[in-house]
Amino acid sequence: MKSNSTTPSKISMPVVWHQQVFALDAKYNSQRAVINSNLGTLYIRRRSQLLQEKLPCKDFDLQSRYLKLRSELLRRRYGTCADTSSLPSEKSFDIKGKTRVVATKPAVESFTGVHHVFDQHTAAISAIKFANNDKSRFCCASFDGTISICEAACIPPRIIALLQGHQKGVTAIDWSISNDLLVSTSLDATVRLWRIHSDFKADCLRVVYDQMKAETLCCAFAPTNNNLVLVGNAQGMLQILNVSTGKYSRGGTVKVGGKISCLVCEESGGTLVWAGNDRGIMFSFRLEANVGNLTKLKRMEATGGMITSLSWRPRLSLDFPWPVVLVSSACNAVLLYRVNDDQGTLSIWKKYPIKHRQYLVHSTFCPPMSTSLIATGSDDGSIHLLHTGKDAKSAQVNRLLGHSAPALSLCFNYDETLLASGDQQGLIILWLNKQSHT
Repeated sequence: MKSNSTTPSKISMPVVWHQQVFALDAKYNSQRAVINSNLGTLYIRRRSQLLQEKLPCKDFDLQSRYLKLRSELLRRRYGTCADTSSLPSEKSFDIKGKTRVVATKPAVESFTGVHHVFDQHTAAISAIKFANNDKSRFCCASFDGTISICEAACIPPRIIALLQGHQKGVTAIDWSISNDLLVSTSLDATVRLWRIHSDFKADCLRVVYDQMKAETLCCAFAPTNNNLVLVGNAQGMLQILNVSTGKYSRGGTVKVGGKISCLVCEESGGTLVWAGNDRGIMFSFRLEANVGNLTKLKRMEATGGMITSLSWRPRLSLDFPWPVVLVSSACNAVLLYRVNDDQGTLSIWKKYPIKHRQYLVHSTFCPPMSTSLIATGSDDGSIHLLHTGKDAKSAQVNRLLGHSAPALSLCFNYDETLLASGDQQGLIILWLNKQSHT
């Protein structure tokens, strides 16, 4: 992996052209599915393979004419697409005669190539997580009730395990520190603990029903004690579950109201936990992992929309050396909060506009702390890479196009060579960081 410096490097025109063609085809996926429910995903998967195998000519005029002609043919075949305006803008290029020179980007901004497309799920992707310190293995949870584990290092990437057992949609997943355990929550009101073996086989070790028989919406292993799992439910309860005994801790249940839609733990030996609910309110808690106690600390002001994702980081970069919490809220924005004290009090620091009102959109930090970048999905299907050193719309440094449905979940591998994203229709795209592979 190359260092994360800002040394200029050109992204080849074929890569950008591939993305433009793929994005155009993906925009019409829903219309194809009307004719045949399996045609959409099969077609787009094959198109992705062909685009990787066939190198186009380097004549920009010919490429431009091809895109216009294909766009017109698709429009005549399927009718007007709901959104064709999200194709890459010419503003990202300098035009000199017939030659286009692509603006240079740091490594983590260079996610342009579609590495692979997975279509094993039949409903929205609720969560995607790469295994800890693993650059190739990742897990996907879906509202179709299944969990899949994929391997990205092999050629082609493949599904290595399919975990079945939940009776309704899976809402969240988390890996244990050693990656040998996986915890999942579901709309069926259960928490499941899975053993992941070295040969990629998986067994369900335990099924625990929620104390109130409520839908379980989020989960996370306690960072300092992987014998404990924090679980949030649809009745506003944040609970501590001992996965060894299958029992909830007596001092580990706190009620805050609403539906607890997401949570995040302070890592690196910290004791703070934050949770967000469907009313747009965030709360901080003190976790005593040695005894399984949970104490409510602070209540933050409402954001104006459901909290759909929380991420924590000890510091954003060398320039911003303080702990931060990244928040996705259905208020058409992704927000950055500073952690002010040992009570977990949050104060708004940055706010970036994106399309997010209806769906369970997630956001995440890019791995290298030197870059100050965050990534977020959106209701319009775009993946946005934003630079936190800039404000508002000027913060966008890259926009990945390919999903034909709202882009919900996303996750980087630890060395930022791959980005996995999942959408409302169950499609998963692996994006390749071309610069990191050069």
